[in-house]
This record gives sequence, structure tokens and C-alpha cells, in this order.
Amino acid sequence: MKNRISAIVVAGLLCTAVPAQASTSTETLGTATAIALPLVAGSITLWKDDLTGTAQVVTTTFLTVGTVYGLKHFVRECRPFATPCSHSSSNWDSFPSDTSALAFAPAQFLWQRYGWEYGLPAYAAATFVGWSRVDAQKHHWWDVATSAAISFGYNELFTTRYRPHNGFSSDLSATPDGIYANVNYRW
Repeated sequence: MKNRISAIVVAGLLCTAVPAQASTSTETLGTATAIALPLVAGSITLWKDDLTGTAQVVTTTFLTVGTVYGLKHFVRECRPFATPCSHSSSNWDSFPSDTSALAFAPAQFLWQRYGWEYGLPAYAAATFVGWSRVDAQKHHWWDVATSAAISFGYNELFTTRYRPHNGFSSDLSATPDGIYANVNYRW
């Protein structure tokens, strides 16, 4: 339990770190948090000696950000600050939010891989990133929600629950036929 609390504290501190030369605007803090989240998630997987988790967080983050980046080039939506939208190409990059995708992919990974103890602080940080993008009028709320949904989908496909290398593990699942409990010991 002590190790989990330490990891959560370290993750929280890293998520709120802002580069020294940056201003402390909400947008800048949101961008710094989005950059920190995948680094924190990757660090947690390495700290746990979880190479499968490392591969999963890299895969889901890469696919989420790549999909969002690709969609930006096909879906042309004007940014909220640019109404009416000019011909500048950067004003048409609102949908979906790539910064939010960078934040939500590792947050969802941490929730699915290690549970709510890791996922809840990460989701709070990712939600802040999404809010900062909307507050800065860089994206609409649906741009952020779409990025979160894409990250959820990829994590559902590629992220598995963490099982320690040895010791007791348990699982509880529910189906329409009943509730099942599973207890294992690995040595």
C-alpha cells in the first residue's frame, strides 16, 4: 500500500510540473500535464518491472494520438477562437484534440492496467488537460470527448489487467449467469 501511495504522489507531482521558462497560464499548464502523463505512466510500468505494461502504454498512446492526428486532416472544424474561420490551416484543426488524446490515453491505461488507485489521479489530470483546451478556446468540448473516447477504445483492445509476477492475485467478474471469483497464487 505504501508503494502505491508513493507512486500516486510522484505521478501527481510530475503531472503538475511546468517547464521553468513557461508561463503559468492554464493552457501552458494543461499542455505540460499532457506531456507528463505518458512519461509518468511509462515510469510506473518500469518501476513495477512491467514490460508488458510498457508496451501497452506505448501502443495505446501511439495509436490514440496517431488516429486523432489523422482525423484532424480529414475533418475540418474551425477552432472556437477563430469564428468566423479564416483560411489559415491552423484555424481548422479543432477536431479532435491531440493534446487531450495525449493525456487521456495513459490515464485510461493506468485505470485499466493498475486500477482506480492509479487511474483516478491520472483521469483528474487528463480532465484538467481537456478543460484547459476548452478554456483556452483551442477546442470544443466534443473535440476533447472524442479524444477521450478514442483512447478508451484502444485501451479496451490492448490493455490487460496487471498481474504481479508472484504472490496472490484475485479477480471478480459478473455475467448474466452469475458472479465469479477467482483466487490464484503464483510462485
